[in-house]
This record gives sequence, C-alpha cells and structure tokens, in this order.
Amino acid sequence: MTRTIVESKTKTAIIGFDQPFCVIGERINPTGRKKLAAELEAGDFSTVEADAIAQVAAGATVLDINAGVVYNSNPDPNQTEPPLMRKVVELVQGLVDVPLCIDSSVPGALEAGLETCEGRPLLNSVTGEEERLELVLPLVKKYNVPVVAISNDDTGISEDPDVRFAVAKKIVERAADFGIPAHDIVVDPLVMPIGAMGTAGQQVFTLVRRLREELGVNTTCGASNISFGLPNRHGINNAFLPMAMGAGMTSAIMNPIALPVKEADKAAKRAEAEAAGIIIPEDMDDETFCQLFGLGSTKPRAGKEMEAIRAANFLTNNDPHGGEWIKFNKAPPKAGEEEAGRGGRGGRRRRRA
Repeated sequence: MTRTIVESKTKTAIIGFDQPFCVIGERINPTGRKKLAAELEAGDFSTVEADAIAQVAAGATVLDINAGVVYNSNPDPNQTEPPLMRKVVELVQGLVDVPLCIDSSVPGALEAGLETCEGRPLLNSVTGEEERLELVLPLVKKYNVPVVAISNDDTGISEDPDVRFAVAKKIVERAADFGIPAHDIVVDPLVMPIGAMGTAGQQVFTLVRRLREELGVNTTCGASNISFGLPNRHGINNAFLPMAMGAGMTSAIMNPIALPVKEADKAAKRAEAEAAGIIIPEDMDDETFCQLFGLGSTKPRAGKEMEAIRAANFLTNNDPHGGEWIKFNKAPPKAGEEEAGRGGRGGRRRRRA
C-alpha cells in the first residue's frame, strides 16, 4: 500500500490510500493577497502567525509555505525569496508542530526551505518540464523528501486527460532514474475550472483512479480551482472533495478555515434586521449576533470543506468508529460551563446518605 511520509520535528503525517485525507493548508501564500505581500516585504509576519495557528486549529495536517513576494524594492525573487523562505519556515516551526510543504518556483527558495525545515517536508513542486526536472529532482534526492508532481510539461497544460497522465508517468519514471521511489511522488493531475470545462470533474476522477491503479502514486490538487469564477464556491468544493476522495485522491492543497464574518456583512445584516422591525438588544455581542442571524462566526473556524472531508473519512472507514467525526461535531462548552459535569451539577458531588 502506497504511503508518503512527511514529518515535522516530532509529528508524522501519512498520505495514503488507507489513511485519513491529508489537508495541506494553503493560506501562507502571498499570491493574490496584496495585504499579505505588503506585510512580508515590510517584515510584518502577524498574518503568517495567525494563519498558521488557525489552519492547524481547523484541522490542517500539513502547512504549505510559499514566500513568493515580488518586492517593490527588488523585483528579483532569486535574491529576495530564499532568505524570506528561511524566515517564514523558522517562524511557523516555532508556532505549530505539523509537517511543512515547501512551495516555490525558485530553486534557491526550495533549497533554503529544505535546509531550514526540521523533519521531512513535502516539496512543492516539480513539473514535466525538462529544466524543472533537472533542477528539482536532484534536490528531492539530496534531501530525501517527497515531492508534488504537477502534470504539465514544456507544451503547457493539456485539456486532454490522457496527456496529463502521460506527463505524470514521465515524472515518475524520471524520478526513478534518480533513485526516488514512486511512494515519494504525490501527483497533482491539475483540476480545471468546472465553469470553463463541463467535464473537469469527471476528468479528475478518472485521472485519479488511473494514477492510483496504474502508477500506484498518491495524489493532490488545488481543490478550489474546480469552483473558480462561480457563485457559492464552497458548495461546489464541498461536493467535489468527497467525490475526489471516493475516486482515490489522498490529499488536497486547500483552505481549511471558514474566515470570520466581515464588518460590512455584520452592518448590512443589522440594518436589514432593524428595517424589519427586529429589536436587537444593545448588549448583544457580535458573536451571538452572527450565530443568531446565520452569518457564521467572528472567529476563524473549520470550514464546510473540512466537514465534508471528515464525513467522507468516516464513510470510507478511514475514521474507525467515527471518533474524529464525533470530536469534530462536539460543541465547545459555553463560557462559565467549563466546570459543569465534573462531579455532578456545578462541580459538586452528591453526598452519600
């Protein structure tokens, strides 16, 4: 049975067909996040710290670390990204004890992350492009780490799933030439947006089955790609992830967090309620208000995608007896109730007659 081992200093995460789905938290990545990119260039790591802690609390098994900021002061990532990668890896390792996934298109940043990581990280990524194969596979061998293999090559990303399978096979074979076993290759078959290609979901499910049955490799994907550009993206993601798991996918790079309710949304809901004649007590706090009116929460928490994944783990017997499902759905104690239930009501024990 194929198992890909990733490790932190003291913890091990196993990606495998007989294992719970591996959630690789994606949020420590400045791509498309202007605020985070500006913070990182300014040496402000507060968002990185918050995202690391929140993702692990939400159930991320591994954290992806991407330091791909194009500095306004220096647009050369080959100079700026390696030291930033070291800094971010050191910071995250000091906050949470989960394995890391070192993510960069800059070879120097990949090596900087590998040198700084404690344990055995996942490397993200290699493609079927000749130059990339020659740059990344020696690093994989040198540091004895598993690697994400993305199914595109020098011709780009093919819409033909057979071509994407062939690229994955090529990467596995080239890795073998370096002495890298198939169980250390985690293939990303590339998820196309369902809004642009109606067969995108079917393609991925077919590819994942082939990769499992014919190459014996674990798989991953950028899960949110499937819903790109569409309304209610969480609804699509919630359906896609269990279906992909059923086809044999063993991990995903994704956001495990349901983000806090925005101030604008809270204000709009309050105005709507007041216009409808609903009297809101002045002492009602924001969290109670959001819960009461179905807005969500003012705090980061596990998202609906995590709920779908945990349910699928239970249904595929990768959560024996449903222990994790029950734990996930156990309501946290309300303020002042933490002591209730210990030795009877209010913590008092009944005296013997």
